[in-house]
Amino acid sequence: MVEHSAKLILMHHFPPPLGCRYPAFPVGMTIGVCGGSGSGKTTLARRLVEELGPERAVSLSFDSYYKDHGRLTIEERAAVNFDHPDSLDVDLLIDHLRALRSGHDVAVPIYDFATHTRSGNLEMVAPTDFVVIEGILLFAFESIRNELDYMIFRDCPEDVRAARRFKRDVAERGRTPESVRQQWATTVSPMHNVFVQPNARFADIVTTHGEELEDFLPSLIETIQSAAAGRRDR
Repeated sequence: MVEHSAKLILMHHFPPPLGCRYPAFPVGMTIGVCGGSGSGKTTLARRLVEELGPERAVSLSFDSYYKDHGRLTIEERAAVNFDHPDSLDVDLLIDHLRALRSGHDVAVPIYDFATHTRSGNLEMVAPTDFVVIEGILLFAFESIRNELDYMIFRDCPEDVRAARRFKRDVAERGRTPESVRQQWATTVSPMHNVFVQPNARFADIVTTHGEELEDFLPSLIETIQSAAAGRRDR
């Protein structure tokens, strides 16, 4: 439930362009992008939105749906395993995906990774032709997979992912180098092996670190657009 004191700070909504091939409302297709931490899934999701067109596509991050741990002490929050499926508010994400598909705006919580709490601010997201949702544990839930029309898994070697995660968490999430290394060894890597990598089998397509994004992106966009057209014509 959204608290009345929450602040709405952003709005994603664009009118459909003239001559648009697909109806703007409701959402025509929901695309899931999954992969390990630092695998490049966020970059891929961003490029999908750019190529599909910001007037026709919007992105969501599963990271926004971490449970609020504001009632815990700082020490207790630090002990939470954020790489386990139990750390995520799956019901809220599913409610939002279904609302967008039905043509309704949603208020997405903005998570504060420095304090491990929801900030109290909300990002308003409006329905478009395509919703692109990305997240580490996205394919770990059958209930979420059932909401996705097309699933992409980004595969990447662990050493590359670890280096990217270290750089991001220190620079963007207020973490110390020691805490990032410890989290990777105790939760990120073990949970990846249990809840992330095995679920690549559910993907419609698996892309690898060795593939250049800009090389396979055109064919991926064509596949998605063809699938959306097929859904529209049914």
